[in-house]
Amino acid sequence: MNDEITQRPAGQQLNRGEMQRAVRQEPVFQQQARVNAAEGRACPKCGTVNEPEARYCASCGALLGMDSCPNCGAPLDPDADFCEACHHYVRRDVCSFCGAHFHESDPYCPECGSPRGGIVCPNCHTLNDFSFCKQCGQPLTDDARMLMKQLKQRPDYLEMVQVARDYNDLLMEMPLSSESDIKHDEACIQLRQRVLRLLAQDEGVPEPAIPQPRNRRMTKEELEEKTRKKLDLLSRLLDQMATPPMPSPAKVRNFAMAQKPVGVRLGWQCNYKHALHSSPCGCAKPQLGGKWVILGHNSNQVIKDDK
Repeated sequence: MNDEITQRPAGQQLNRGEMQRAVRQEPVFQQQARVNAAEGRACPKCGTVNEPEARYCASCGALLGMDSCPNCGAPLDPDADFCEACHHYVRRDVCSFCGAHFHESDPYCPECGSPRGGIVCPNCHTLNDFSFCKQCGQPLTDDARMLMKQLKQRPDYLEMVQVARDYNDLLMEMPLSSESDIKHDEACIQLRQRVLRLLAQDEGVPEPAIPQPRNRRMTKEELEEKTRKKLDLLSRLLDQMATPPMPSPAKVRNFAMAQKPVGVRLGWQCNYKHALHSSPCGCAKPQLGGKWVILGHNSNQVIKDDK
């Protein structure tokens, strides 16, 4: 049968019966290749038959096929630069630190000078493929440090950092947990006011204005309410600073990592598949954008996708 096929005059196509008999004698991957070449690629979403080499449907834009990770063989979107199965950066022609294109044989990026093999964090000694340490958040490149400096000039970033600090301070507070604690705290306040009044009177001020203590201890209910309000405000600020889609995955990772506030349990919710990662460094397509979310705040969300 194969001899008959190869001897057929050029330009004369097989009929469907001949095609089916022929592909049954070939390996599976050759069968699929021959069928695709003859009939095109059907879209799994809308059914449109596309050109055999097409990756996206011409009608609805759906992905027609998957690439595979060169490290572990897991299915990989053509636009992905990171494998979420084995946690390896897979692009050999694009710098993971700045997004510049370079030759596959270059040991260093000609644009930012970063090494192809990654950078070891001087703080926690973690090997990283990206400009910020995935473990402790330390900026590892000059561009990352410059980005941090630029963000510190933005009012919305400064507000977010301050709210995160206020939240951390509240976590360190010891609430008044009993009636005796409340009475003891009131007695301390009264003693403070009396001492300050006597000192002022000794200096010739008969009726001094005694300021209230800045850090008055709160009851457990007051502390929980104040903490909740800070978390709500921080959540809104994180929503406002969500990272928009960008052409470069490296730019998105760098921008998102630079704006991450410290001291708060956060996860990165990507727009690619709305999964929750420990950071954008664990997302295959961060170029679609995403945002930081507070873990456990008004939800039961936990990081599952990049374990």
